[in-house]
Order: sequence, then structure tokens, then C-alpha cells
Amino acid sequence: MTYQAANESECTGGAEWVPWREAAERALYGPNGFYRRPEGPAGHFRTSVHASPLYAAAVARLLRETAEELPTPAAEVALVDIGAGRGELLTGVLAALPDGFPVRAYAVERAGRPSGLDPRIEWGERPPDAVSGLLFANEWLDNVPVDVAEVDGSGVPRYVLVRADGEERLGDPVAGADAAWLDRWWPQADPGTRAEIGRPRDAAWAAAVSCLDAGLAVAVDYAHRAGDRPPFGTLTGFSRGHEVRPVPDGGCDITAHVALDACAGPGAELVSQREALHRLGVSGARPPLALASADPTAYVRALASAGEAAELTAPGGLGDFTWLLQPVPAR
Repeated sequence: MTYQAANESECTGGAEWVPWREAAERALYGPNGFYRRPEGPAGHFRTSVHASPLYAAAVARLLRETAEELPTPAAEVALVDIGAGRGELLTGVLAALPDGFPVRAYAVERAGRPSGLDPRIEWGERPPDAVSGLLFANEWLDNVPVDVAEVDGSGVPRYVLVRADGEERLGDPVAGADAAWLDRWWPQADPGTRAEIGRPRDAAWAAAVSCLDAGLAVAVDYAHRAGDRPPFGTLTGFSRGHEVRPVPDGGCDITAHVALDACAGPGAELVSQREALHRLGVSGARPPLALASADPTAYVRALASAGEAAELTAPGGLGDFTWLLQPVPAR
């Protein structure tokens, strides 16, 4: 979840027309916002983190690889989880690391620290300063609120305004830095086409990466790239495992796919989750049948693991997430 300062303004009576960025900020992170609710994200949708411990184990391996590539050995290697939910990923990574690995874990989340969390995990609303190691943001940027633009009947992109009940209307023409971002990353032409203006996500990602003095920053999200943008945008809602109409009243998640190519900094690489996890040893390959005879128990365990790996890497599912891998040279 975004750690940017929350917009303190409040609508009155749900009748005010506001841009989508303001409405989503309040609906997700306001005092009664969706991500402040006690059940947390896991109460409404299943991410790769929740699908299998293999995901946390892969991140643990990536952390070890990152530590080996740091220019000077570190007394402690930082693991910074942006949008930490209720600490599920960090808990899994700490369990997967070998004993004695010198990790310092940071959870960055605007919701309060959950009870019973591993005391080794530091909890806060902002990333630490000047650390070296791995920064990981799993399904965070899609919840950084953005404005929505729609082309009117005259071919002019305008901001889409929304009320707390989800009703929309067109507002002022898109101008300034937002217009420049659209021209560069998501140009629109035909009336009725829509785009999510990703400039706040670019800034949020750059700010997150700046906490690293050296290491690797990774963002994982459903994404699209220039030349293959969806013509009507991707803004939607989720509640209790189902896609729903995006209504910014705090009752559902408000999300949109990410233009990760616009976020990417120098030297960054964009790969599918399928490829990224394959590199980290998560393949989904079935165990050899000979193992069933030699060690039936081990075969059953390996078969279950292969099924979980297949879910994490499946085309048309979790495997289609995009990983943005951004190395951070020593400053």
C-alpha cells in the first residue's frame, strides 16, 4: 500500500465530484479505508504470497543472491517489503533463510502492525534510509491511486470525476505534467477511450528505490507496456475474491494495472513472473515417477510442491505478472 501522505480532505454526503486519484486515496487509506480494515488484503484476494511458501522461498534466494553481489560485505542485509499487508511475505522469507543469515527486515505499510508478528520485523509507514539489500514490492503499485482520463467527443482527454457511489462524469481537460505523461506513455485518440495516468506511480517507485544505497529493487504487478495499452483502461474493484464495480466508498479494493515500463529506471529489466521464478528455481516440473517407488512420501511432497509452482507460473494466471528488476549501483 502506498506510504505517501494521505489526502486529508473528506467528501460530505458522498455527493462531491472528485478526480479518481483523490477518491481512491480516501477509499483505500482514509480513516475507514479498505486497507485499514482488520481482515487485511488476504480477506479479499489471494496473491502469490498467499498461494505458496515457494514464493517466499524464491524471494529468500533472491535476497541471498543480492547480498552476494553487494560491492562490500554488509553486517546486515536489508529486506524492505513495500506494501507489506500483514507481514506474510517477510514472515515466509525469514523462515526460508538459513540460520545466521544477517538480514534486517522492514515492513512498509500504512495499516497498523499486526499482533503476533515476528519481532525481527521493523514496522513503519516509510522505508528506511540508506540501506543495502533487496527492496520488494508485491502488488503495491497497482494500489497507488492514479487519475483516470477519458477522451471526449471532440477528441480532448479529460479527467474522469467520480462520486462515492461510483457514478462518473467528465471534468476539466488533462493538462500540464499529466498531459505530458499521457503523450509520452499512453497517447489517446478515439472518443471514449480511457487511460490511467501513471505519473504518481512513477514518483512512488522512484522514492521507494531511493532508500537503497546498493542492491536490487523489484516491483511485481499486473502490467502493460507501450504499444499494448488497454484502450479502455483497467480500473476495477475487488471484494471477497470477486471482481466488482469500482466504488470508492471503502468497501472494496480499487486497483488498476501498472505501466511498469514508465516506472523503470536505468538498467531495469521487465520479465514475466514465470521467467523470474524459473530463474530462482521454481519450475513446476513434476518429480520423476521413479521417486514414487523409491520414496513415496517424498514423491507426494514433491508432487504437491510442483502443483504450487505450476500455479505461481501458470500462463493466464499468476505467471503473467510482470517483474520489474531494477539494479541499484553503489552510491
